[in-house]
Amino acid sequence: MEASVQNGSELVIYISVALGLFLIWAISRLMQSSSTKEISNEEPQTETDAVPKKSEKKVNGKKSNQVKLRKVSSGPFHHNALVTSLKGHSGNVLGLDLSCNGKYLASCSEDRSVRLWSVKEFGSGNRNIRCNVEFDHAIKVRFSSDSRAFVAGLSYDSTVRVFKLGKKDDGVTTTCVPIEGDFPRYGKAKLLNVGIGTNPNGGSFVMTAYEDTTIAVRNLKGEVLHTVNTNQSNNNAAWVSRCGRFFASCGWTPDVKVWAVNFTKGGAFTDVTRAFVLKGHTASVWSFAFNLDSTRMISVSKDGTWRLYDTQVEYENDQEPYLLNSNEFNVCGFSPTEHKCLVALSSDGCVAAVALLNNLTVFSTTTGEVELQVAEVHSEIITSVAFDIAGKYVLTAGDKHVRVFHNTMGYKEKIRNLEASIKKVSEGSAIHQRQQKMLDDAKKALKKIEDSIHSK
Repeated sequence: MEASVQNGSELVIYISVALGLFLIWAISRLMQSSSTKEISNEEPQTETDAVPKKSEKKVNGKKSNQVKLRKVSSGPFHHNALVTSLKGHSGNVLGLDLSCNGKYLASCSEDRSVRLWSVKEFGSGNRNIRCNVEFDHAIKVRFSSDSRAFVAGLSYDSTVRVFKLGKKDDGVTTTCVPIEGDFPRYGKAKLLNVGIGTNPNGGSFVMTAYEDTTIAVRNLKGEVLHTVNTNQSNNNAAWVSRCGRFFASCGWTPDVKVWAVNFTKGGAFTDVTRAFVLKGHTASVWSFAFNLDSTRMISVSKDGTWRLYDTQVEYENDQEPYLLNSNEFNVCGFSPTEHKCLVALSSDGCVAAVALLNNLTVFSTTTGEVELQVAEVHSEIITSVAFDIAGKYVLTAGDKHVRVFHNTMGYKEKIRNLEASIKKVSEGSAIHQRQQKMLDDAKKALKKIEDSIHSK
C-alpha cells in the first residue's frame, strides 16, 4: 500500500516537471517568433531613404516587378528653392490645377475634399477653403477657363461633379458649392482624367478620358456629345488645352493625337475632328502638355527623350506641327525607359518640369539646360506637376503635401528672350523703353529670389 502511494507521488512529480519544461519551451518559441516579426517589420532609418526598390509580386500567376518607395525620414522636407509646403489635407493629394486668372490653386485628395489656395499667399501660411466631396473622393480637378467653376473627377463612380465658385455677402470670402447631380457614368473603364474647355465661339465642353481607349466629349449637363476611340491600346494621359479648342491623348503608341472640338458662332456644338498628330518618338509616350495658348506642346516618352513642338499651324489645311527641340533626359538618375513620368509646360512654353517617381527636374526647352534637380520631393510617387499661370512657381503633389518651388529658370528664359528682342528695336523708342523696363524688373526679381535661396 505504501509503495503504491509512493509510486503515485513520483508520477505526479514527473508530470509536473514535464508540464513545466513544456511551458518554458512554448514561451521561448513565442518570444523568438515575436522578435523575428519585429525585425522583419523594421524600416531602415536614414536621412535619404526614398530610394525605390523593386519587389516581385505575382499577378495572374506571373512575376511582376513593382517599384516600392521607402519611407523618408520623419523630419520636414527642406530645399533651398522651396517656397512653401502646403499642408491641410489628411489624405494623399491626387491632383492639382491652377486657375487661368492666376488667383487659385485647387488640390484634391483621398480625404474627400478639394482645397482652394490663394496663389499670392504662397509662403505666408496654409490658409485654404475646403470643399467637401461627399460620398466619394476626387482623383482630378480642373478649372473652367473663366475661373468661376471647376470639375472634379470622382474615384468610385468614375464620373464628374461640378463645383461653382462665388462670394459671400462681404464680397471677399470665396464660396464653393457643388451643383446638384453628378454626370452619368459612361462605360465600365476607370476614369483617367477630366478637363473643361470654352471655345473662342463661346461653346463649352467637358472631356472625360478613361484608362482604356475611350474619350467622351460632354456638354455642361453631362450629356455625351461625341466619343473617340484613341486606338492607342490604352490611354496614358489625356488633357484639354487651356485655349479650349483641343483635347489630346497619348498611350502605348509613340505619338500624341490631338482633336479639335468645333462649335458654331453661336456656341452650338457641331463636331469633333482630328487636328494633328505629334510624331517622332520610338516608344510609348508617357505624358504631354500644352502651353497657355496651345502654340507649343511637349511630350516625354519611354524612349528616354522629350520633344518640343511648334503647334501654331493651319491644321485645317493639313499643316503638320514641326519639331523645335529634343533631348535625352533622366530625373535624378532615374530613366523614363523603366518608370512612367509626368510633364508640365510653362505658359510661355520656355520651361518644362518632369516628375519621375518622387523626383523632379526643371529645364529650359530652348537650350535643354537643367536648372533644378530635386530628389525625394515626396514620400510617395508624385501624382501631379504644374506651373502657375504667371510662371513664378513649379508645384508638385505626392503624399499629403503640395510643394511649391521657385521657377528661376522661367526668369532666366524671360531675361534671355528680352535681351534678344531688345536688340531688334530702335534704341530710345517706346518699345525699347518698355522692353528695357521689363528686362530690369525681371533681373531684379531673379536676384531677389537667388538671394533668398543662397541665404537658406
